[in-house]
Amino acid sequence: MSKECEVYKVKMQKSIEVLKSDFNTVRAGRANASVLDKITVEHYGSAMLINQLASISVPEPRMLAIQPWDSSALKAIEKAIQSSDQGINPQNDGKVIRLTFPQLTEERRKDLTKQVKKMGEDAKVAVRNIRRDAVDTFKKAQKKSEITEDDLKQLEKEIQDATDKYCKEIETETAKKEKELMEL
Repeated sequence: MSKECEVYKVKMQKSIEVLKSDFNTVRAGRANASVLDKITVEHYGSAMLINQLASISVPEPRMLAIQPWDSSALKAIEKAIQSSDQGINPQNDGKVIRLTFPQLTEERRKDLTKQVKKMGEDAKVAVRNIRRDAVDTFKKAQKKSEITEDDLKQLEKEIQDATDKYCKEIETETAKKEKELMEL
């Protein structure tokens, strides 16, 4: 029976992986190169990610250093960071862009926590939508007499158990990220 559910379980697992990568882009007061993952830079007529144009290092706990491989990209990278929603002012010395992460204010922490909660809820909705799709598929298979009613009940129970498991994991990951954000 489990074969039918595996496809949907893999999709649910992918939802969790997406959530974790989204959480990595939320700035938690310390330097983390993944906060730049979604910032695109207009360079040579095409949109590119910063990590495709430069090397990113963490010289200090609250600082990122971005060193472009092509110095002509310096201004474009600086502009892209300024126009992003990260709230960080880049310092450009002509060779390297430095991003200093200030301590998060209490208000900003609360805003980020709300953002994280929303991401968690969105991930749960995605998992529940996968469950709905799975149940619909199983019911259609039963109508076509491809599976029995007992099989249908078993598959529905299995997919519900998987949904509960992944929703629980989402709650755990969300709580972990909220705790990280609220630490001083």
